[in-house]
Amino acid sequence: MKNLSKKNHALFRLPRLMVIAVCLLLAPALFASGGEESRESDSGQHRAPEVDYMKDIPENHEIATLGGGCFWCVEAVYEPIEGVYGAVSGYAGGELENPSYQQISTGRTGHAEVVQLYYDPEKISYEQVLKLFFKAHNPTTPDRQGLDVGPQYRSIILTHDDSQAETARKVMKEAQEDWPDPIVTEIEPLTAFYPAEEYHQDFYEKNPNYGYCAAVIRPKMEKLGLEGEDKINVLELDL
Repeated sequence: MKNLSKKNHALFRLPRLMVIAVCLLLAPALFASGGEESRESDSGQHRAPEVDYMKDIPENHEIATLGGGCFWCVEAVYEPIEGVYGAVSGYAGGELENPSYQQISTGRTGHAEVVQLYYDPEKISYEQVLKLFFKAHNPTTPDRQGLDVGPQYRSIILTHDDSQAETARKVMKEAQEDWPDPIVTEIEPLTAFYPAEEYHQDFYEKNPNYGYCAAVIRPKMEKLGLEGEDKINVLELDL
């Protein structure tokens, strides 16, 4: 796999007009099969989670909670990784209890779009989880990933204990060597995680031809070497 150092982060520096042009060319895919509900289809009302996301997770798991822009992207990056039992899109980092997508999309609730990962620490360590995190998004753009703009798209690591916080600071310091601009990723303790609406879960897997997936997520997956049908051992990646 190609080295993913500074010179190979061009994916995240494409001129905005070029990205917009690509999205417009792929716009018909917005109405292709899959993606029947759009990202704006919420009623704006609080809703109780309807799915038990932990029901198939083995007991010997650990949890990581990360935000790196659109949660569809972050979820798609980790789901192919061997040892990751599940990736759940949701909201964290704000004060409003059990928010809806429409509410956090205003950028006024303080929440970020995040993904909670349930993984086997014997197959992928927390440090490896974070190394992939810093390769998979641009951690130097405040409140923004590409054309997704707002505090809900900020780069953030929500830690579950002091050990995770220490590891996060260590990995972030090392990751700075790969980026010419200062990393702005927030590191703070997780206080609450709210699973997103059901249609957000496994979005890329269910809707690969949706416009955003085709224009943004698929190129990212291909660049990282994650596009394929088989599970990928994290040791095969250039982290």
